Amino acid sequence: MPLLQILFAFIVFVIVLRGIQIVRPYQKGLVERLGRYQRTLDSGLSIIIPIVEKVLKVDMREQVVDVPPQSVITKDNVVVEVDAVIYYEITDPVKVTYNVANFYMAVTKLAQTNLRNLIGDLALDESLTSRDAINTKLREILDDATDKWGVRVSRVELQRIEPPQEVIDAMHRQMKAERERRAVILEAEGQKQSAILKAEGESAAIQKVADAHKYEKLTVAQGESEAIQTVFGAIHKGNPTNDLIAIKYLEALEKIANGQATKVFLPYEASGILGSVAGIAELVREKVEKIDKTKKS
Repeated sequence: MPLLQILFAFIVFVIVLRGIQIVRPYQKGLVERLGRYQRTLDSGLSIIIPIVEKVLKVDMREQVVDVPPQSVITKDNVVVEVDAVIYYEITDPVKVTYNVANFYMAVTKLAQTNLRNLIGDLALDESLTSRDAINTKLREILDDATDKWGVRVSRVELQRIEPPQEVIDAMHRQMKAERERRAVILEAEGQKQSAILKAEGESAAIQKVADAHKYEKLTVAQGESEAIQTVFGAIHKGNPTNDLIAIKYLEALEKIANGQATKVFLPYEASGILGSVAGIAELVREKVEKIDKTKKS
């Protein structure tokens, strides 16, 4: 009897212990009674009916699905290896438990199928440079498709888009040729700009020299003009007689005669001036003779 009592007490203890359920903070508990969903348990300590009820615990944390690599043909018939990573979180534990049998496999196949569709609509160059666009479109497609499963796809990231090795080598050669072409263009542009700047500098220097000569000639001419005007003004202010003008004319002729010229051409008006000079000389001679006679007497 004591042994049976101990055995009965142990069985009761186990049944009561199974009725105590602890749900972690990141979990939700789904209570099923005789195979039918009854309620959802939050985190903490909960009591259920042993044997009759059982609890299915669902992890509500954000999780990752690694989409395995697959071969995809681009729009320009290039085979590339593509894989991705999907980040999701469960929003409804009831739907994710009862609406899909194997969520991991379902979302993996769905991502692979839509990756083939998206990459197939793009050329190789576009697929390599449109990662963000592909990520965004794939996330939207998966988010819409998994909504009925009680899952929200937070983001999708393409890990790699890898073309064949011969295509990679051809791309490297193309990039090298493009860099060389740009270098040649830049060098030619530099030489062109250098020649233009050199020609502009020489032109500016010639213009400066011409401006300096022009300024020098203008200054000299202006000085001579001012000197002539000054002398002419002084002569007119002094009111000179014809006799004085004749004497100055003779002095000028004397300077001309002492020069290197072998011939001297006198203007037509010189005869009148020389006549005046002869008259002056005759008057001077007569005056001198009168003074001599006075001294002798």
